Amino acid sequence: MRKSSPFLALIAALVALDQASKFLIVKNVVLYESFQVIPGFFNITRIHNKGAIFGFFSQAQNLAVFSLLTFVSFLAFSLVIYYFVKTPPSERLMKVSLSLILAGALGNLIDRIIRGAVVDFLDFYAGGWHWPSFNVADSCITVGAFLLIFVVFRRKPHVANPR
Repeated sequence: MRKSSPFLALIAALVALDQASKFLIVKNVVLYESFQVIPGFFNITRIHNKGAIFGFFSQAQNLAVFSLLTFVSFLAFSLVIYYFVKTPPSERLMKVSLSLILAGALGNLIDRIIRGAVVDFLDFYAGGWHWPSFNVADSCITVGAFLLIFVVFRRKPHVANPR
């Protein structure tokens, strides 16, 4: 467990950052209120996302859809925990990528369970084109997923011993 301590600390720090940023947004920004940070590029806009990452299924006001998304989130979280535990500490990049994904999944799962929706507030745009609003947890998941892909494709193929 000691060799996993830096990764667990990373997860804890990222979940704390995610939850602290959402707490500040909820306490200081009214739902759907928007503050311009970088004109023509970036706003802080508070929305509550009942859907999946980047707002997918967010218009579904159905309890069954919410329950299914929460269950799938918990299942994915459990699967990543399994791979995290099975990955040796020597595979640092893999552990970092899984740590990022775990932190993001946990941050959004906490929101889903406590608030009934995920708080999104980072709103990037150019002209009339808006990237779907997101949060720190979504960023962790995205960066972790890209890092995971990088690690997997960087690995040398395992060749069986010819006889």
